[in-house]
Amino acid sequence: MNCNNPKKRLAIFASGSGTNTEAIIKYFENSEDICVASIFSNNTDAYVLTRARNHYIPAFTFNRNDLYKTNKVMNLLLEQKADYIVLAGFLWLIPPHILNNYKNRIINIHPALLPDYGGKGMYGDKVYQKVWENGESETGISIHLVNEKYDEGKILFQATTPIDREDTPELIASKVHELEHQYYPRIIEQFVRSNV
Repeated sequence: MNCNNPKKRLAIFASGSGTNTEAIIKYFENSEDICVASIFSNNTDAYVLTRARNHYIPAFTFNRNDLYKTNKVMNLLLEQKADYIVLAGFLWLIPPHILNNYKNRIINIHPALLPDYGGKGMYGDKVYQKVWENGESETGISIHLVNEKYDEGKILFQATTPIDREDTPELIASKVHELEHQYYPRIIEQFVRSNV
């Protein structure tokens, strides 16, 4: 991926397979002013690292110690000249030293309509299961800024999808994923451009 200046450079943090990361990479592939410059993962086996290789994007892995007790991750972000951090299925809290360096420049997506179904331990399948158990008539996505608490940053955008009575948690998940892939790249673009 071509990331030459004066493009705004995104660093994506992901822990898993990286379907949102893939959608974001493809969305910005031919963008004139925004690019995915690097991918960071706390999981050395994450499929998102293969996606990074397939797109020739530099990828970095780190552990808890690297993130919370040292400046290793922060230094890599600076080396990669990251302008924004995008969380795409990343499950750890961002530490204060990175939050302070990237104030209002870290964005996350949550697979429910916050403030409902947010907070520590609420991610992925756990969210869809709870939404299903509670018999909700709709769910959706929330795209928000990241602060020092799980899912409590300022909400930038929400989109909803109806839930039918016969929907399983798996069906709810696929409806939510559709919304994620449809809206997350676009909202990232709007967010970055409005900050320029």
